[in-house]
Amino acid sequence: MVGMGKDLAEHSPTAKAWFDLANAALGYDLASICFNGPEAELTNTEHAQPGIFLVSWVAFELLKERAPALTFEATAGLSLGEFTALTVAGVMSFEDGLKVVRQRGRFMQQACAATEGGMAAIIGLSETATREVCTETGLALANLNCPGQIVISGPSEKMAPACALAKAKGAMRAVPLTVAGAYHSPLMASAQAKLEAELACVPINPPLVPVIANVTAQPHGEPGTIRTRLVEQVTSSVRWEESMRYLVERGFTRFIELGPGRALSGFMKRISKNAQILNVEDLSSLEATAKALAV
Repeated sequence: MVGMGKDLAEHSPTAKAWFDLANAALGYDLASICFNGPEAELTNTEHAQPGIFLVSWVAFELLKERAPALTFEATAGLSLGEFTALTVAGVMSFEDGLKVVRQRGRFMQQACAATEGGMAAIIGLSETATREVCTETGLALANLNCPGQIVISGPSEKMAPACALAKAKGAMRAVPLTVAGAYHSPLMASAQAKLEAELACVPINPPLVPVIANVTAQPHGEPGTIRTRLVEQVTSSVRWEESMRYLVERGFTRFIELGPGRALSGFMKRISKNAQILNVEDLSSLEATAKALAV
C-alpha cells in the first residue's frame, strides 16, 4: 500500500537510517516508492516484495528500540514474510535478505509475464472440499490461511469455473483476487532455478530461534535445507494455519505482526481465540504495542 512506512521514517531517525541503508544496498530509491508510489510501481512485485520486507524489518527494529526488554522464542512469515522471519532470526543479514527478496520479486514477475495466471479466495469451504475443487479444475492450493479462508491459484481461464464449482460445493464466497499471476502454483516454476542460484551466493546461518517453514509447517533445519525450502516455497502451498497451530500447541500465546496491513492478525483471530495479537505497521500501532508489552 502506498505510504507504508512513511510516518515511521518521518518520526524516527532509526527508521530513516534503515530506509537510507536499503536504498544504498539496492541502488535505487525504494523508500520513495513505498512512501509516494505511484501505486502501479509499488504493486509491481519487484518493488512490493522488498518494500514489504523493509517496512517489516523497520517495524521490528523500532519495536526493539521502544521495548528493549522484548524477547521472542520463534518467528514465522507468510510467503515473502518468511524471508523477514529468517532474517530476524539471524539466518541472513539485512542486506542479503533485502537483495534476495528483490530478486525473488523480479523472478516471480518474469514468471507472471510468461504465464496467464490468477488467484481466488475461497471463503467458508473446508480444505477437503477446496482440494476437490483444485483437483477437478487443475488448480493449486496456494494459501491455507485460517479456518474458512483458502486461496487457490493457477491458469486464469480455470479460475471462473473453479469459483463456480466452489460455490456449488457450499462455499460462502469465491472471490477472484487482483494479482499479477498465479503465486504458489506450478506456473511460478521458472522462478525456482533463478532463486536457487541467488540463494547459493548468500551466507546462511542456523536460526537463533525456531523459524516455521511455509512448506512444512515445522521449524526450519540446517542452512542447506533452508535454501531448499525457500525454493520449494515458490510453487508450494503456504501452510499458514498449520504453522500457527504448531506454535499454539507448544504454548505460544502472544503473536506480534510486523509490517503493512493486519491480515495475519485477522487470520490468527480465526485460528486461536486465546492468543494475544499485537501489530506494528505505523507510529500509532508501534506505540500501542510497546505500551501493551510494558504491562
